[in-house]
Amino acid sequence: MLVKTILNRLQRFKSFVYERVSFNQSGELEVVVRPRRNSAPVCGSCGVEGVCYDRRGPRRYEFVPIWGIKTFFVYRPRRVACVLCGPTIELLPWCRGKHRHTTTLRLFLAHWAKKLSWKDVATEFRTTWQHVFRAVAFVVEYGLKQRDLSGITAIGVDEIQWSTRKGFLTVVYQIDAHKKRLLWVARHRSVRSLLGFFRLLGRKRVAQLQFICSDMWRPYLRVIRKKAPQALHILDRFHIMSNLNKALDEVRAKEARTLSAQGYEQLKSSRWCFLKRPENLTEKQDTKLKELLQANLRTVRAYLLKEEFQFFWQYSSPAWASKFLKVWSTKVLRSRIGPMKKMARQLRRHEPLLLNWFKAKKLFSSAVVEGFNNKAKVTLKKAYGFRTFGAMEIALFHQLGDLPAPQLTHRFW
Repeated sequence: MLVKTILNRLQRFKSFVYERVSFNQSGELEVVVRPRRNSAPVCGSCGVEGVCYDRRGPRRYEFVPIWGIKTFFVYRPRRVACVLCGPTIELLPWCRGKHRHTTTLRLFLAHWAKKLSWKDVATEFRTTWQHVFRAVAFVVEYGLKQRDLSGITAIGVDEIQWSTRKGFLTVVYQIDAHKKRLLWVARHRSVRSLLGFFRLLGRKRVAQLQFICSDMWRPYLRVIRKKAPQALHILDRFHIMSNLNKALDEVRAKEARTLSAQGYEQLKSSRWCFLKRPENLTEKQDTKLKELLQANLRTVRAYLLKEEFQFFWQYSSPAWASKFLKVWSTKVLRSRIGPMKKMARQLRRHEPLLLNWFKAKKLFSSAVVEGFNNKAKVTLKKAYGFRTFGAMEIALFHQLGDLPAPQLTHRFW
């Protein structure tokens, strides 16, 4: 079967003809393209048919490799005398603007950039990292313009650490049952970072929000309270238990240092004995924990208080959950354990937001958000870090944005 036959079957352009296919001196395939007889060129600016008055020299446009052989379209673009725009270059259906890569190749590279690192894609397909980046940027730019932001009723707000030097990023995800995707990425974790998302969404779409999940970061709480007061703001169990674990670990570390100075090593290598769920402990960790529970240590008392709080999530009624929280927090405040007392005060202060989890029938939580955060961290790790925020933003939207892509006559993957 001839290469021209394959191209006519898979990549047929209405007003153009594949004239001939040949190898050049470098061993690359060159497909010469010419316009059909009596076909009028289309203005590259406004898309209106015009009159051809001249032709430029031959240009090469890289196409998807055929059998691993680099393939190029060779074409002499026509100059168009457009009645609206004046002299312009004609619109070419296989590429956009002055790019020397066909749209098909850019989509091909962007597809593989989801599965491999950008450097690996460049190596495998004998191109450069910059070309892969531009291909991904093209797909993301198209997807952001075409995506539909209607029908969003539940979102999750969180932050992820970009780097130790550049700090955090604010991320917003859609967590509806029918659709889960990344909606927003912004620098830092400030009021301004989250306000940008609500401006993007607009007042009408913000008014449709019913559920918002977040942690207890004050700038987020302020913005959500001001911009979406009608939505049920939920502080879910993941962030609460994570903060309780941090408080417990702080107690353990301080007491371990005190005991070590006195010559006791009871709490040595005991961190995960206290932080893991009992059912996830190894046999050795389970034995050590049972031994430690018999000792009168502040860490043990903090651990028992933390485990007791797990019963809070088993309630179905917000009223009964509120009663449990009051009893538990009173017990903690009398325990004289500083980090746990601080956590109890924090939970009392945010009690209405905690009880919203029960009002939402436990249907929404930040579990989806944390799953997306893990994927985001893998994306950043796979790239071995991005130097610019723009490149990192493009990579995250490409992987997590669930963006629409341009339609082609054939998929080459």
